[in-house]
Parts: sequence; structure tokens; C-alpha cells
Amino acid sequence: MPENKNLTLDPENWDEMRQLGHQMIDDLFDYWQSIRDQKIWKPIPEEVKDQFEKPIPEKGQSPEEVYKEFKEFIFPYNKGNVHPRFFAWIQGTGTPMGVLADLLASGMNPNTTIGEHSAMYVDRQVVNWCKELMNYPQEASGILVSGGSMANITALTVARNSFGSEKIRQKGLKAASAQLIIYCSVETHSCIQKAAEIIGLGTDSVRKISVNERYEMNVAELEHQIISDKKAGLLPFAIVGTSGTVNTGAIDPLDELLKISKTYGLWFHVDGAYGALAKLDPVYAPRLKAIEEADSVAFDLHKWLYVPYEVGCTLIRDAKKHREAFAITPNYLLQESRGLSGGLDSINNYGFELSRGFKALKIWMSLKEHGKEKYAAMIAQNNRQAEYLADLVNQNPELELMAPVSMSITCFRMIKPGLSEEQLKDLNREILLRLQEEGIASPSSTILNGKYTLRVANVNQRTRMEDMDLLVREVLRIGNQIVIA
Repeated sequence: MPENKNLTLDPENWDEMRQLGHQMIDDLFDYWQSIRDQKIWKPIPEEVKDQFEKPIPEKGQSPEEVYKEFKEFIFPYNKGNVHPRFFAWIQGTGTPMGVLADLLASGMNPNTTIGEHSAMYVDRQVVNWCKELMNYPQEASGILVSGGSMANITALTVARNSFGSEKIRQKGLKAASAQLIIYCSVETHSCIQKAAEIIGLGTDSVRKISVNERYEMNVAELEHQIISDKKAGLLPFAIVGTSGTVNTGAIDPLDELLKISKTYGLWFHVDGAYGALAKLDPVYAPRLKAIEEADSVAFDLHKWLYVPYEVGCTLIRDAKKHREAFAITPNYLLQESRGLSGGLDSINNYGFELSRGFKALKIWMSLKEHGKEKYAAMIAQNNRQAEYLADLVNQNPELELMAPVSMSITCFRMIKPGLSEEQLKDLNREILLRLQEEGIASPSSTILNGKYTLRVANVNQRTRMEDMDLLVREVLRIGNQIVIA
């Protein structure tokens, strides 16, 4: 007869687990402190990749053995976005306090959507602080989500469900009087098209408006398209303006888009996943002021608030429309006036998720640690670093600036006399790959006006001006070593 034993997943020896936990934290701090002297990235050997092809273990290992495998097979091959010269895509670095906050949040392990517990109040306070950062009305509503894609689809769902008298949430899109149309620029993030597809509008409902030489939406073409669609019996319902495109950091003419949305009765949404927080930089604040009057805004906190992945925010001006777009109360989620089922309105009434971790804590602790003023200075610093890099590019005849610098994105390439566009593409692509493979820096690439371009997107709290000097030196060194046939 088997032994009657109460099983648990807690450690058999708490002191040993405590010691291992301290070792993990020490290893992380050593990693952060020495990160500037480490290679930014290194390729994963095939024998390491093979470790991740093994079947699920039938028997467990000691915690010490598990951590040893982490240090051998996972930790050395990190993506690199904690490094001061990580400039690829638009990805933040995180901070020690943010990491420790995530540890505490995981240790508490609340489901932060329902119930009367402290995490709900922290979440509400953080959303209110997000409103303050955007100078958004305090009576507005908001929700923390995984990132910009979820933030945008949440806002567009509210826009769709609250459009006119169509009653789309109840009756569906088939009952709409005509096809709903959404407007954005050709430079708008791809998640807007994905959102349109997911909420049932389809790709054909997305009108992608051309941009000017600064990659900003052409307002005249937008208005012409709206008028044309209305004449065709379609239903224009939303305009998406971007405050910082992922390609070049371009800012759409938000004031004009706001005016057009009011003229034609359209929902005005701002995709500020990258750039909305540049409102804290006095240089860009005037161009982003229209965010304050938008019907909704989406922005990421794991980008320019530098907290660890993952957390974004959606703000909705009309709290009633926000709640009506998502609220549902099944019998098993009845709210009481007191007890564990009392307290604040369920966060589930403002979004799709019913299960969600305590992601607000890292924002709460980070803002408490540093304050709004320091974050504003950090964002401004990243913007000035991008401008400094552009100056370095413009001072060197072997380099070419490929787009106006907007916020913290600088696009440039190396040029050599007599090379064709295809050869210049090969040259700059090889420069990019060698920068990464040699562990020097990690820019990314894009195509601007058909030309292959090195793209430096800096939302990095560890970057210094000297990193821009080093990047230019290394681009020139590597570029002059490459022979293009």
C-alpha cells in the first residue's frame, strides 16, 4: 500500500531555496553592472539549441541543477536589449527595481482583474498616473494590457462597438448599415491592420493614406478619401494618428487629424505605442498636445518608461463607452458590497482578459523610485542622443542620413562612390550583420524609398553619447573592410 504523503511543490529545504534565490539575484546584479563590457549578442550554438528539443522530464531535478542549466544554456544567449547599445526595433531595457517588482508581484501572485485586494488599487492608481502622463481627463477610463498591439485593438473595439446607433456588440457587423472604414497612414504599425482583421472589419476596410517627405500622413488625401467613401455609401468610423512611427519616428499632424475627426464625426485614436510618452520632452510636447483630446490613446510602458516586459496602456476618454464595450457578469463573477468579492469594478469589464498578473506593481514602484521629472529627462536624453547621432552622420561624407530625425530614431547608411543601390544594400546589410555578430551593437534595418537603411531606435536608459561615437566608428571600420563585387 502506497505511503500516505501530502504532496506539495514547495521546497523540501527552505534555507537551500532561499540561498539559491539570493544567488539568482546576485547573478543578475553582476550581469547588469558589467553589461557595458559584455558582447551585446552572440549566436546560439547548435548543441545548445539541441537542449530545447528534449522531451518533458518524467522525474524532477534539484533546483540547483535546474538553475545550472539556465546559466549554461539560456542566460548567455539573451537577446541583448538590456545592453546600452541595443537599438533594434523599439525595445526597452528594463531596470533593477522593475525586475524586483516583478519578483514581488509573482510572489504575491494575485489575479488582478477581480476582487477586493491591494493589487486592484495599485492598478487603478497606475492607470490614473497614466492619465496624468498624457494630461488626459481624470474621468476617463483605462486599462493595462500586454503591449501596444493589445492596447490598439482594445481602443478600436470600443470605437467599433460605440459607433453611431449600429449596436454592433449585440447584433454583429452583419447588421451594420454599411461597411465600416478606418483610416491610417502607410507608415502606421501593422497591428492596426491586424486589429481591423480581428474585430471583423477585414483588410479592405483599412484605408492607408500616403505620407509626405517627412513620413507624416497627408491630410488632404485623408479628407478626400473620407468624402469619397461617404459618397460611396460606406461608414467612415475611425482615424488612427501615429505619434512616432516605428520606421522613422514620424509624428502625424495630430491637430489636423483631430479637427477632421470632429468635422466628420469619427473616432480619433492615437497609436502612441512608441512615442506618446515623448509628451514629457518639451521639444515634442506641442506636437503631441492633441493626444489630450483624442477619443483613445495606446502606449507602451516597457518602451519609454523602461520597465521590464510586458505592459502597455489603453486610455479611453468616454468611460461609459469603454465599459459598455466589454462588461459582462456571469453568475460566478457576482460582485458583493463587502468581502473578497467586494471592492472596485472588475477590470474584466474594460477588456477581454479575466486572468492577468500584477503588472501594475513594476510601474508603481518605478515611478515611486524615480518620479516623473527623471523620466522626462531620460526621454529627452534619448531624443538628444538621436540628434547627436544624426550630426555625426551629417559630418561624415561616407554616411548618409535617410530620414529626418524624429524623437529617438535615426536612419542612416554608409555610401561609397560608384556603387549601385543593390550594392549599397549588400554593403549596409553586411555592416548590420557584422555589428551584431561581433557583439558591438544591435541596430535594425528598414527600407525607406526603396533603399536599405540602418535604423537606430533608442529607448535605452543605459545609452550614453559615447555609444553613438562608437557606433559610427564601427560602421565606418566594418564598411571599409567590406569588398562589394
